[in-house]
Amino acid sequence: MTDSKNINNPVGQGGGQRKKLSRAERQNNGPHRNLDRQIAADKKAELVRKMREKAGADEGAGQAGDEAAQS
Repeated sequence: MTDSKNINNPVGQGGGQRKKLSRAERQNNGPHRNLDRQIAADKKAELVRKMREKAGADEGAGQAGDEAAQS
């Protein structure tokens, strides 16, 4: 019996058939990776939004302090 190194040729795999994997899936960037990338992009966008809000709040407080000092 020969041992196959090819994932799509399940010789000696113990009686079941394996799903044929596309090249992208074999390189570990199949459809699940797209979802992971979308989630990461959403988290990044949320973080950037929070940072901008915080920077805007700090900037507004700084301007109010400057106006009081000028009076």
